[in-house]
Amino acid sequence: MRQLSARYIAGETLEEALGKLRGLQARGFLGVLDILGEDVADEAEARDVLRTYQEAATAASEAGLDSYVSIKPTHFGLRISRDLCEELYADLLSHCASIGVFARVEMEDHSTTDDTLEIFRSLRARFDNVGIVLQSRLFRTPEDVAALPESCDVRMVKGIYLEPAEIAHTQPEPIRQAFIDLTDTLLRSGHTVAVATHDPVMADAVLERQGAANVAEERTYFEVLLGVQERLWEDWRARGKTVRAYVPYGPEWRAYSQRRLRKNPEILRHLIKATLRLS
Repeated sequence: MRQLSARYIAGETLEEALGKLRGLQARGFLGVLDILGEDVADEAEARDVLRTYQEAATAASEAGLDSYVSIKPTHFGLRISRDLCEELYADLLSHCASIGVFARVEMEDHSTTDDTLEIFRSLRARFDNVGIVLQSRLFRTPEDVAALPESCDVRMVKGIYLEPAEIAHTQPEPIRQAFIDLTDTLLRSGHTVAVATHDPVMADAVLERQGAANVAEERTYFEVLLGVQERLWEDWRARGKTVRAYVPYGPEWRAYSQRRLRKNPEILRHLIKATLRLS
């Protein structure tokens, strides 16, 4: 598992992650820092996670690295208390605002969606340096787009979690089409979209919709996974697009990988295929 994950995880320490960010930035790519972990069940541990994120944001900023931080709600104790989770996000956002760093509230499985969006709306009313993630897999997402505050920064993803057929698309093509349509709606509604994909056909469709709507170029950028299809990154950068690589790190890499495989066994197939191609 460690051999498979080595391409996609920067390492166990902040120093390793910063080194990866330096290498990316030297090649013209920006970063997203994610500390591996989720489903924290102890308040003291959740507060330790906050301190770790504050240290990471500060270290990246002081090193002159253009990277924001991205945090899962259950890593900030959402399973314990929504109030605790919102408090920790607010503390992080206040710290990040003081050093000019952006932060994103991530999205997890459907059981957390309502609480996550409520927390985000509350934070967005107080902070400008916060973004959200939406999943094209879920049937509810068009309504969630319509309910967003003005001028948000939204990472659009397909969604990694295998959700029940009653609430989500289960086939690839409807998920892809929903991704394109939702991104189009977000752009036409005045939002900025981080297009999180490694699908060049879907990316081209998004950019064509953007051009047809006369939406400013800077209102889209790409977010990619570390170690995945880097030739696409180069192509998008050559076309003038900003590309940010998602750089996860931390000692929880094994538990994180195991949870991901349990929640979506297809990930292992994709990892093996990608690793063989890269080899």
